[in-house]
Amino acid sequence: MSRNFVTPIGDEGIYTLDTGSWRTFKPIMNKDKCIECGICMSYCPVGSITGNEQKIYTIGYEFCKGCGICAYECPSQAINMAKEGD
Repeated sequence: MSRNFVTPIGDEGIYTLDTGSWRTFKPIMNKDKCIECGICMSYCPVGSITGNEQKIYTIGYEFCKGCGICAYECPSQAINMAKEGD
């Protein structure tokens, strides 16, 4: 599922903010360690982590900026940050 994130830019109107373009690290989720609490989704500042009715959470890398907040906040340490390209 692709979502558009928009940002106002004065007289120019709005544009899609491509937050994933400057990422140097990316979060990798270990589904075996995930306790399906949704904290990662709650803390993601750009809404890159989504969940469904079965509490299965996924990371969308299109807008993920690699800030690491999800990894820091995960109580089960199910998310690790990896260098982009590894």
